[in-house]
Amino acid sequence: MALRLLISGQVQGVGYRAAMVDKALELGITGWVRNRRSGSVEALVCGSAEAVDAIVAWAHAGPPLARVESVTSTPTEAHFDTFDWKPTA
Repeated sequence: MALRLLISGQVQGVGYRAAMVDKALELGITGWVRNRRSGSVEALVCGSAEAVDAIVAWAHAGPPLARVESVTSTPTEAHFDTFDWKPTA
């Protein structure tokens, strides 16, 4: 299962990407996460349906300093071997 996530709210400058990398590794998720110039965070997450559901649920809260307003998800097709932190786009 693979989803593209777009997370908006106060999600930059609060450790969101680093925390997502940690959570993805914990869940066995592959893909990537990056900041967007719009102030949002974008991620592509791949894994079992259970693991992807778990990281989507986590994305709605994020790390303690984040204030997530919305998480939109779009199904996609992708395969990755690792979970990476990509440059801002």
